[in-house]
Amino acid sequence: MKIAARKIAIVADHNAVPLKARLAAWLADRGHEVDDRGVHDDTQVADYPYLCADVGAQVVGGQAELGVVLGGSGSGEQMACNKVRGVRAALCHCTFTAEIARAHNDANVLVMGAKVVAPDLAERILTTWLATAFKGGRHQARVEQIMALERGEPLR
Repeated sequence: MKIAARKIAIVADHNAVPLKARLAAWLADRGHEVDDRGVHDDTQVADYPYLCADVGAQVVGGQAELGVVLGGSGSGEQMACNKVRGVRAALCHCTFTAEIARAHNDANVLVMGAKVVAPDLAERILTTWLATAFKGGRHQARVEQIMALERGEPLR
């Protein structure tokens, strides 16, 4: 499956350093420009909210087209990422959720848990996520509603 090359910011907390190294190399081998934002050492506990804010800022600011955030479970990382205005982060543990996250929700940050997703599955999830285009149409209205909630606006 041929996927258009993109600039992707990737980050991991201490729980996911080996998975990040593997996925960063995997992305680079497929022609993507990878911005490895850290961490690089799994011996120091890393506070993931800082990492999520950094990748979110890269995506929202246009320095990266997409972001990949890796943690232990991914749950806290997804919550932190989605606090960054303009980020639509999806926690994906299977290819189905990765496909829906892109096709229906136009997710711009993929979150995975290294303690939940095996490395081979993580590659398949990432492949699906990158290969899936946003469908727009009725899904566009829902993305706009999500963005309105983010701005604190009432839904009509």
